[in-house]
Amino acid sequence: MRKTLSYLCRRAVELGAKKAKIIPAGTIKTAPWVRYKCQFGCDGFAGCLTCPPNSPRPEETQRIINSYSKAILIHTPSGWKADISEIVSKLEKEAFLAGFYKAFGMGAGPCRLCRECDWKNGCRHADKARPSMEACGIDVFKTARNNGFTIETLDSSRCKAAYFGLVLVE
Repeated sequence: MRKTLSYLCRRAVELGAKKAKIIPAGTIKTAPWVRYKCQFGCDGFAGCLTCPPNSPRPEETQRIINSYSKAILIHTPSGWKADISEIVSKLEKEAFLAGFYKAFGMGAGPCRLCRECDWKNGCRHADKARPSMEACGIDVFKTARNNGFTIETLDSSRCKAAYFGLVLVE
């Protein structure tokens, strides 16, 4: 299994990530306050089917994480050559096809697959659309730091952000 996970990390980089790392699922931290940052700070709040209040709550996310032993944490800096959510979607599919039938990914930020969600009929891209880590209540800062990544708050709008995605695997 380790060899296949290592391959998936290399594949994430081939797909455009700066770095991907196998991490213990127990190092992924959720917190109830994270959704408040979406609700009171993100102009995408309630704007799509993958954002709160439509995404899983932190307690539910923690129960899901507890049913996994490993994950692949993926990093791309702001302005990088590839979109983190697109990498996550592709890597989740590849992990599933490699035998990780429980593979599930989470990207970063609001979904950008459609101009507007189809609230009446459901997601037009359910095969690719995934909630962000933060939309599910994951403390991205704590999770990244727990796994050796450097991530800091921005001190101005001119600073480069760090984006993280996650693929849960078992």
